[in-house]
Amino acid sequence: MNMIITLLTGLCLIIGSFLCISAGVGVLRFPDFYSRMHAAGVTDTLGAALILIALMMQAPNFLVVAKLIMILLLTLLISPTTSHVLAKAAWRNGLRPSLSETEPSLNNKTKEAHHRSDN
Repeated sequence: MNMIITLLTGLCLIIGSFLCISAGVGVLRFPDFYSRMHAAGVTDTLGAALILIALMMQAPNFLVVAKLIMILLLTLLISPTTSHVLAKAAWRNGLRPSLSETEPSLNNKTKEAHHRSDN
């Protein structure tokens, strides 16, 4: 039984670490703010959850498990909320999603000012 728990713990740690690393790669590679934020928010939450579950499986007593459960619940509650608030703030400040990979996402006022400076 101990061997099965150790294997499951290792699997959760490997998958969770891979998801956290892929979130970092997504932040660097995706074209606009919203897709970068989505990559970081979703995969980082799932990666952290898997790592915390792996730590729970290896915890020596119930007090450690209870603390890890509290951290997991707070992570699952706070991470999507902060992603939503960040996206809403960006939208209200005029940052629109990029429709093409070459054109940066600018609002109409910024585009007009950019065209005036070119002329």
